[in-house]
Amino acid sequence: DSFDILGDGVKELLVGRDDGMIEIYNFESADDPGLRHDYALSESIASIQGGCVGKDGYDEILAATYSGWLTGLTTEPVHREGGSGEELKLSQEMQNKISSLRNELEQLQIKVLHEREKYQQSSQSSTAVSSVPAFSVNDKFTLNKDDASYSLILEVQTAIDNVLVQSDVPLDLLDVDKNSAVVSFSSCDSE
Repeated sequence: DSFDILGDGVKELLVGRDDGMIEIYNFESADDPGLRHDYALSESIASIQGGCVGKDGYDEILAATYSGWLTGLTTEPVHREGGSGEELKLSQEMQNKISSLRNELEQLQIKVLHEREKYQQSSQSSTAVSSVPAFSVNDKFTLNKDDASYSLILEVQTAIDNVLVQSDVPLDLLDVDKNSAVVSFSSCDSE
């Protein structure tokens, strides 16, 4: 997207990448855009948009991720400083908002508890049928020309417990910064 998130009268380029990076480029010189800010998310970004959403006068960047999460980055200051010895006092509007969010959170926790109990009861009945839920897999297998390696990227809308890679040729697995996997090797019976 292009949006004036810095408030300097010139639109910046907002980029959401497959690796989860959000980048803001501006055009200080006419030649090349310069990276001003970046932010890393844990999953790929499906779309990105700049605008004013939450509070008047403070622009935001909204990013939708592969699994459906909506993340916002705002220009609104998150820290307020008080004078020496002063207690930070919240406005009535902010106190009402916090109270409303706490109530909503409690209701959601109760709802999740009831649904878990319902699932436990239905899964233990004699007529229960077990099935694997259908989900889509976002996969990429790309060549990195710099070091002649391939990157395998797998994203699923649920936790990934195991990934089995089987090959007829010997493989060297390289660790990368974004990898949270524990790698284990086992030899295969050639037959």
